[in-house]
Amino acid sequence: MSLTVFRYSEDDADWWDQYVWQADNGTIFHTRRFLSYHPKDRFTDHSLIFKKKNSVQAVLPAIEMQMDKDKVLYSHRGASYGGFVYRDAGIKDAFELVEALKEYARDNGFTRILITLPPLVYMTRYSNYIDFAMLQNGFRYLRREISSVVQLPDSTEQILPMFKSEARTATRKSMKSGIQIRLSDDYDTYYKILKRNLKLRHNVTPTHTLEELKLLAQLFPDRIELWAAYLNDRMIAGVVNFICTPKVVLAFYISDNKEYQQYRSVNNLFYHIFQWAVNEGYRFYDFGIFTVNMDPNWGLGKFKENFGARGLFRDTFELLLWSPQQR
Repeated sequence: MSLTVFRYSEDDADWWDQYVWQADNGTIFHTRRFLSYHPKDRFTDHSLIFKKKNSVQAVLPAIEMQMDKDKVLYSHRGASYGGFVYRDAGIKDAFELVEALKEYARDNGFTRILITLPPLVYMTRYSNYIDFAMLQNGFRYLRREISSVVQLPDSTEQILPMFKSEARTATRKSMKSGIQIRLSDDYDTYYKILKRNLKLRHNVTPTHTLEELKLLAQLFPDRIELWAAYLNDRMIAGVVNFICTPKVVLAFYISDNKEYQQYRSVNNLFYHIFQWAVNEGYRFYDFGIFTVNMDPNWGLGKFKENFGARGLFRDTFELLLWSPQQR
């Protein structure tokens, strides 16, 4: 029985998110609630639903966009990750999904498909079936970025030994200096630190505006949290955590006030965040990528390794639906 592909409509919003949270590989970034924070005119949504008879086999958050001469189906420009979200997909199911996507894209005038997948640990049941099916159907790796992921220990007593020697020393020093670590809802103060930090270090602005960050925190009060370090009730550092799956927490923004760098508050923050994560049963802490277009930021990679992180692929696949002769 072949698959039928339907384009998402707003009537599908309620069951879509329920499906994502019960899937083998759904994350916060695949939900309609998350994608809804974007203004309606920012992207042209072209999310897809794959059905066999009346049974949903998978969903694919996506947008359509124009890139040079190409009409692109992109999963997903407005989120860190995209890709098929499915339940209990075998190897034959994976091939049917990819083949159905190719046929749909051709029939609807797309000339290119781009899909960014989360690292493997975001799955509740590990599988590379989709990757394999895409490669066998003409997709290629466009980029293989490296994300720094900490495999969290079984007990909080194992956290400090996991840190490298310099990081352990800095963490102990910070804890003795009177720094207090706690959850905060003071996004205004944090955002000022973040903007200044990114401007000084990279001459860039945050991906999200302050209003967008606040909106996301309101949309996901139990999944997006600001952890902050305080010195005499003055915020000097913060980390925004996204609880992406039942097993994975992602550090979305890490920032500190460089005037207080001697307090090593970021080390203190991660020590306390890891304690919380272990106690709550999370298995992985993702620091995010330290490569851009596969070019490593060596200092950033080393910084994350100090806390026990190792690199896992975050892959972007591309399929060209035209031959070079057609250009």
